[in-house]
Amino acid sequence: MGRCETCGNEYDKAFEITLAGQSHVFDSFECAIHLLAPECAHCGCKVIGHGVEGDGVFYCCAHCANESGVREVADRAEQITG
Repeated sequence: MGRCETCGNEYDKAFEITLAGQSHVFDSFECAIHLLAPECAHCGCKVIGHGVEGDGVFYCCAHCANESGVREVADRAEQITG
């Protein structure tokens, strides 16, 4: 059984996520998102998709980046060319 870092629940189906060399144990994706997902610099929501990055800052979408004055953003998803 593992103990969730976020809520403290002991769960027989707990899982481990390694991020930046540090190991974390959770009982649900919800708890993992709460602790590990970055927050949008404009609206504060958790960025659980690709999001966008501008000037080294993460945003949930291009609209929020634009509202913050960022005019050029990068999608962090890998671009595949055919």
